[in-house]
Amino acid sequence: MERRARGGGPVVIGSPSVKQAEEATDTTTDRSGGPQLRRRLERADLRAVPEARRALRELLTHWGRPGGAEIAELLTSELVTNALIHTDRDAVLTATVSPCGLRVEVRDFVGRKPRPRAPEAGEDTHGRGLILVQSLADAWGVRAHDVGKAVWFELDAEAA
Repeated sequence: MERRARGGGPVVIGSPSVKQAEEATDTTTDRSGGPQLRRRLERADLRAVPEARRALRELLTHWGRPGGAEIAELLTSELVTNALIHTDRDAVLTATVSPCGLRVEVRDFVGRKPRPRAPEAGEDTHGRGLILVQSLADAWGVRAHDVGKAVWFELDAEAA
């Protein structure tokens, strides 16, 4: 399922290669002047999940949406975990804050599209990630790349 960004949203330039992603792993400013976080996530390194949450929390310190940082952290954790568990490849996390809101994108290098699914019986901790993203994000989707895909979500700045 793919949903489009509302109001045009900020544009995040994805990294065309893992090598370039390695070179761009700090908080920077994107073309629209908003703060941006870019992190390379090493394959199967689940320590990247809490590190991504911490880095996003720092990025969002001054973001005005009440409760938005907690939701953003939760949804980012889900996308990062999915990319690391289901692809067995490196990934790139990009988060951009703009006056319109927040856009988080996790790019991996496997073309298989994820899809929300109801967890099966006995799956206490698996199968809910994209359902959470679908439920809590203001917009979300999957964008294909020449190599791989990017799964993204947006949270509007005005929504409470």
